[in-house]
Amino acid sequence: MNTPRRIWLTGASSGIGAALAHALLKQGHQLALTARNQVLLQSIADAHPQQVLVLPADLTDATQVAQVAQSIQTHWGTLDTVILNAGTCEYIDVANFEAAMIQRVINTNLIATAQCIEAALPLLRQGVSPHLVGTSSSVVFLPLPRAGAYGASKAAMTYLFNSLRIDLAHENIAVTLIHPGFVDTPLTQKNDFSMPMRWGSTKAASYIADKLVKRPFEINFPRAFIWFLKTCARLPKSWQFALTKQLKK
Repeated sequence: MNTPRRIWLTGASSGIGAALAHALLKQGHQLALTARNQVLLQSIADAHPQQVLVLPADLTDATQVAQVAQSIQTHWGTLDTVILNAGTCEYIDVANFEAAMIQRVINTNLIATAQCIEAALPLLRQGVSPHLVGTSSSVVFLPLPRAGAYGASKAAMTYLFNSLRIDLAHENIAVTLIHPGFVDTPLTQKNDFSMPMRWGSTKAASYIADKLVKRPFEINFPRAFIWFLKTCARLPKSWQFALTKQLKK
């Protein structure tokens, strides 16, 4: 990451993704930016015309994902880093439990991510010090009320990346998982509950960009919030249940 790299960044139109795009461009990297909103992607590209490929797509559509990979192949021929950051969140209303909502969240957060990995791996295998990065969530460390769909999708994503790290080790493809706490983004601004230790998206992006240089297994933040979640997860299940049940109130 100390020398310019060719990076595919998804979910790049807003929130952490857009802020991370700016942080990586400032470091001098070349970026292929993907999200559904082409206008917002283009606004980033206009400020860095020599560094950015704008490749809009709906990542739940495997055909569109393959087209993005083909465009990267045509322009660059390879990738050094892939940061799969696109995601969504919906909360469960247990009184009106909806399986279709869980399917929507899993399709975006897990299946679309898997489709991107399938498209990206051939390009990474030709890259320099290849690095696969995924944005999961701190919710995977502790079950929280109403977060069943989001948490299940991110827990599956975390398991997938941890397993891939083992499978890809012999190819020297590094795998990093990002587990953010609450970050101020258009998605979290819809939340109807307090968000302790919330970071701004620029602060979060700067932290991620700096940490990626060392290709760690995980990038977790804020530290105090992650410590709290992991500590609660180690409590006896009855204590953990009593504590998290209060959060629903």
